[in-house]
Amino acid sequence: MPLSMQSKFIYPLIFLSLIAASMFGWQWFRSQNRIDTLAIATGGSQGEYYAFAQALAKVVARHQPQIQIEVIETEGSLENLELLSEERVQLALIQSDTIVSPSTKAIASLFPEIAHLIVTKESKIDSFSELKGKRIALMPKKSGSYQLFWSLSSHYGLSEQDFEAVVYSPLQAHAALRERKVDALFRVIALGNPAVRQLLNNGQTKVVAIKQGAALQLFRPALFPSQIPQGTYNGAVPIPPEELPVVAVEAVLVTHEELSHSLVYEITRILFEARNELVKQNSQAAMIPKPLESSYLGLSFHQGAKTYYNQDQPSFLVEYAEPLGFLLSLSVLLLSGIWQLKMWWQGRQKNRADLYNLEILQLIAQINAMEDLEQLIRLRRHLFEILDKVVIDLDEDRVSPESFQSFTFTWKVAMREVSHRETLLRN
Repeated sequence: MPLSMQSKFIYPLIFLSLIAASMFGWQWFRSQNRIDTLAIATGGSQGEYYAFAQALAKVVARHQPQIQIEVIETEGSLENLELLSEERVQLALIQSDTIVSPSTKAIASLFPEIAHLIVTKESKIDSFSELKGKRIALMPKKSGSYQLFWSLSSHYGLSEQDFEAVVYSPLQAHAALRERKVDALFRVIALGNPAVRQLLNNGQTKVVAIKQGAALQLFRPALFPSQIPQGTYNGAVPIPPEELPVVAVEAVLVTHEELSHSLVYEITRILFEARNELVKQNSQAAMIPKPLESSYLGLSFHQGAKTYYNQDQPSFLVEYAEPLGFLLSLSVLLLSGIWQLKMWWQGRQKNRADLYNLEILQLIAQINAMEDLEQLIRLRRHLFEILDKVVIDLDEDRVSPESFQSFTFTWKVAMREVSHRETLLRN
């Protein structure tokens, strides 16, 4: 082929190659510098959802500056799901008993939320069924608290005509109870909430037990029996004065199934691998459990979260084996030393966690043989003291996140045994 003919083909080919290379380079540059802003729907600004979301946003931004999370205040779980389905937010916090669409996917189960029935002392209300004829403050209609209240009312044989229910914002509801505009307030929230603490420390209010947790779980499986430990809201003059049986649900972080696989993977990774930082920002993060392999109460996991949980992603060394091979071979002695040090440290963390687990197992054996209710209550208090110690050890890196997950499983088994034994003894 003559040189002039070759030039007709070569120059356009070079030109097209330069354009293609420029386009790929531009795409790569954009992907490396792109900022993804995600909105997360939470709840009222005084609630635990809002506080946890703020902590999550701060820690995610620190570990992955290309992901920015904007915290949105809402009425609660139902509104959060509406915003998610309308794609006005990309993340949401909901109660585990909330009915969701198939397109809603879980990222992680977070922490337990306790049903609080707070009443004025002058109202003489000592049980849920005694709300008949009273005036009750409820959370906003699109909140999980509002929906759960009516389920509990039905269980206790109360209808809408048996009392006067008034819907308020959380702040208005607390004010209404303080000012005696209502006799009671119902709210689902994590233990230790500052606004609840302030309300219960005015000397005029108290929190009431919600019993029959196991029976309630039969028709609403997302509910589970729990307790408000003695002194949760005041230790000097204990509030409550004794452990109170109540019911609880789990807070769940969810997203839409169409949210980017890589974004969900990164959020999940940071949620678990930066646990210590999250705990420092928000103590509720210490209760985040390992996910179940199957769907969680009808909620299936987003594929990005599954990838992290199942570790489907190839490790850094596998993915970059060829370019790193030479460096790794030269650094083998150094890496070996670091590995031995790491194994020693992890072994030390595991041994500490094993001691806690052994103590819990010994307590379980005592629970099954216990015949005295007062001793059982003291033992339950001791279990919470052990949990406090382990959370401190986790925060100070004396216990690894993996060992903490193992401990929380054993601890929950012990708490279930306590509840079961208490039922037997009371009967």
